[in-house]
Amino acid sequence: VYPTALELVGLPANSSVEGRSLVPLIRGQPEDVSRVAITTYGFGNHAVRDGRYRYIRYHDEEWGVPVRDDRAQFEFLILEGAQAGLSWSTILNKRSGYRKAFAEFDPEKVARFTAKRVDRLLQDPSIVRNRLKVESAVTNAKAFLRVQEEFGTFSDYIWSFVDGEPVQNKFRFDRDVPATSPVSDALSKDLKKRGFRFVGSTIIYAHMQATGLVNDHVVHCFRHKPCARMASSDKG
Repeated sequence: VYPTALELVGLPANSSVEGRSLVPLIRGQPEDVSRVAITTYGFGNHAVRDGRYRYIRYHDEEWGVPVRDDRAQFEFLILEGAQAGLSWSTILNKRSGYRKAFAEFDPEKVARFTAKRVDRLLQDPSIVRNRLKVESAVTNAKAFLRVQEEFGTFSDYIWSFVDGEPVQNKFRFDRDVPATSPVSDALSKDLKKRGFRFVGSTIIYAHMQATGLVNDHVVHCFRHKPCARMASSDKG
């Protein structure tokens, strides 16, 4: 998921304003978001309130960084699945709620959630209260453990789809970044075969972007080169 200028200033995705990314100009502080939004589009603070700066900080600090830790991989599987049909900023604003609700994203603990525990989570306003999504998190935790048992780590499994190294894309514009790829198609198909849910190709490509299996920062973004340099340094 890549934040565009439209999302940063709170405009709808179908706005007629050109959606060129503002991220290269911003370093994650809310006052900077406001400043850029005001000077670029003439909107005041009301257009960037409600935690939208978290979106920028997420881009600046996490998006595209190679993730080889299993718990972090599991976290993004839960969050990406929860995002289906919603904005990523909505999920980021609920991230701490998810962390608490889903046992610090420990797959062994989540796999043991009972139906009664699921019912309690559906009363928790700090997460997206969708039964299918909550139940899928438990189902996916069980499938996640099976993958770990077979491959040693989930990280080894998922990174094998890109031969252990991030795919280095060199897109010039946000509009060039795809929603899926042949790799996400294959990974999605394999995950479904292994019993995972909410793992369609679009969701999985977003997961690949988030966890650095692909570097989809556009080339003019200040994060493109640092993430590219991490390709080998973070391995292992």
